[in-house]
Amino acid sequence: MGKPQKLSSILWLCHLTNLYFISSASSSCLVDFGYVNTLPWKKSTCTDQPIDKVNCCQTIQSLLGVGLAKYLNKTSMFYFPDSQTATSCMSDFNRRLTSLSINVSCTSGLYDELVVNRTSNCGGITTLEDWKKEVGLSELDSTCNGELLTPTRCNACSDAGQRVAPTLASMKANSTRCFFYTCLYAAGIVNQDGPEDIATASCILGLAMVESASKKKNVVYKIVFGSLGAILGVLTTWGLIILYQKLKEGRRLAALREEYVRGVKAKVLPNTGAKWFHVDELEQATKGFSKKNLIGQGGFGVVYKGTLLDGTIVAVKQLLDMDINGDDQEFTNEAEIISKIRHRNLLALRGFCVTSDASKGNRRYLVYDFMPNGSLDEHLFNDEQEDSISRPPLDWPVRQKIIIDVAKGLAYLHYGIKPAIYHRDIKTTNILLDSEMKARLADFGLAKQTTEGESHLTTRVAGTYGYLAPEYALYGQLTEKSDVYSFGIIILEILSGRKVLETSSTSSRLLITDWAWDHVKSGNVDGIFDIRMGESGSKAVMERFVHVGILCAHVMVALRPTISEALKMLEGDVEVPMLPDRPLPLSHESLRYIPQLATSTVDTSGGRSSLGISGSRSSSDISKARSSI
Repeated sequence: MGKPQKLSSILWLCHLTNLYFISSASSSCLVDFGYVNTLPWKKSTCTDQPIDKVNCCQTIQSLLGVGLAKYLNKTSMFYFPDSQTATSCMSDFNRRLTSLSINVSCTSGLYDELVVNRTSNCGGITTLEDWKKEVGLSELDSTCNGELLTPTRCNACSDAGQRVAPTLASMKANSTRCFFYTCLYAAGIVNQDGPEDIATASCILGLAMVESASKKKNVVYKIVFGSLGAILGVLTTWGLIILYQKLKEGRRLAALREEYVRGVKAKVLPNTGAKWFHVDELEQATKGFSKKNLIGQGGFGVVYKGTLLDGTIVAVKQLLDMDINGDDQEFTNEAEIISKIRHRNLLALRGFCVTSDASKGNRRYLVYDFMPNGSLDEHLFNDEQEDSISRPPLDWPVRQKIIIDVAKGLAYLHYGIKPAIYHRDIKTTNILLDSEMKARLADFGLAKQTTEGESHLTTRVAGTYGYLAPEYALYGQLTEKSDVYSFGIIILEILSGRKVLETSSTSSRLLITDWAWDHVKSGNVDGIFDIRMGESGSKAVMERFVHVGILCAHVMVALRPTISEALKMLEGDVEVPMLPDRPLPLSHESLRYIPQLATSTVDTSGGRSSLGISGSRSSSDISKARSSI
């Protein structure tokens, strides 16, 4: 990127040590390497005798960079997704070189890196979406987006890359080779002429060009600029007119932004008891929304830790991807619902913030009490999380109390207020723990409030993979027992320390309820319990909790208890009924070759995880389930 001879070596050293795979994809190559034959690159480096292999390989690797930048533009991925794609693309590329009588072996080492080296990374970025979330707009977007023929323009782009790369590297520990990212992004995404343009390939990717080609293009541009100079007076006049229109449009947009803020505030019920914060207060509290204060990130937003002027520690949730005409449903839904409820097992909302300006667009924030012990997910699955804080394992009394707390919070939503509220997204990451390890149910962005007298809602499916009840996932039929199903999954996760879905040695997906049912049916209930709980609880009580979890997460809605009934069972006030049989899971040997048993998949709203119906059933079982829903 600029200073071609100096920086191309840096670029490709980065490239040789960073490529790895992110998922399984098509085995065919999506890159058209026709530019190898059409670009006026300096082939003499690899044909003149004696061949200088170092310079030749450097040129060939820069040539391949054009294809990688094209691949990023087409797929939004910084890497080839699998070994088949890498093999196909390298074969195509080598065939092009062979057609030019270039047979220098430069790409075998590169191919080895494509296939073998899967550990290096830069700030955890693997896709263009990752880049936008982590970096957003940067100097590259303004300095590398125009014609790069002149040294001034090229050097400005190069210098921007040199400054952005260290910023990328600081985002995550052990980040390496970040200059490689800046080069691919600048050539493949930012520059409108694309990586196959002579100036782009030469300046950003360091590809040596035949001198005459560059001179010819310079002559063309001189002619063009000379012509433009002749009509400069006309353009100046038109420019003044356009400037006036832009100023007028700017005033109109400013009025729209003010109207937008007023409109969102009007949607949130008045007199909720929550405070309207000014964005300056939140910026000061979070130290400018510093990455050091980032404590969580999900499909709808990011959460920062902050300290208000009075010393109160809060969690500030910023909703993402909101434009001037954006849908405010997520924000207003959570603001209205959580503002109306007060319960010791529900996360309290302190206030809101809505702002809009020309530089940063629309921004929406929700301010909550800070939960110092984080989420339940961090405690149960701490060993599986990168950069996690070391937390002691939860013993049985704490886990028992968390289950009861969640049940009480849900019971309040279903029966403590009218009309009832269905949460729709109960999972371990949405259960937060305060300083006394008391559980609080959080994140009401997907919650639905019923109308008085309604037995169920029919709505678009939204939620998280594995936690959704079958009748809701299949038909969009939402009832209080849809939340009960998710609660049953939570009970079993807490007791076992096992995630809702696990991949067995046969590569089949096994739902935690099927796994737990197999243990209960075989008389091995002890095999369910997380060994980290120790011997601190009554086996009879723990077994009762297992039975309640299996019953709550039964595939047939008619066999599930209400949350009030489940709470009484958990507290020992009523007996747990005999567990009904469960249909066979998809992973069962007798069902392996039945084609109807494919896992159902439905996209969820708002960019949340897609949901799946795991432990799929035979057609007769599905018919039984439908008749009972």
